[in-house]
Amino acid sequence: MNISIAEAKAKLSELVSRAEAGEEIVLTRHGKVAARLVPPAVAEPLPRIGALKGKIWIADDFDELGPEWDEYVK
Repeated sequence: MNISIAEAKAKLSELVSRAEAGEEIVLTRHGKVAARLVPPAVAEPLPRIGALKGKIWIADDFDELGPEWDEYVK
C-alpha cells in the first residue's frame, strides 16, 4: 500500500495496526518512496530440548581425577 506522508499523519494508528497485521506500508513524499512501515520481524524460537543432541561428547573418564589430585582428595 502506498500512502503520502501527509495522509499518513492523519491515519498513523491505523497504518501501524495494518503493519502489525503483516502489511507493508510505503510512505511517499511527492510521489517518491520516503519510508516503509513493515511488520515486526518474527524471531524463530531456538529449539531447546535436544538442540545439541549428537553435537556434544563427554569422555567416559570425565569425572575421574588424575594422580596429581591424590593429595587434595584424601
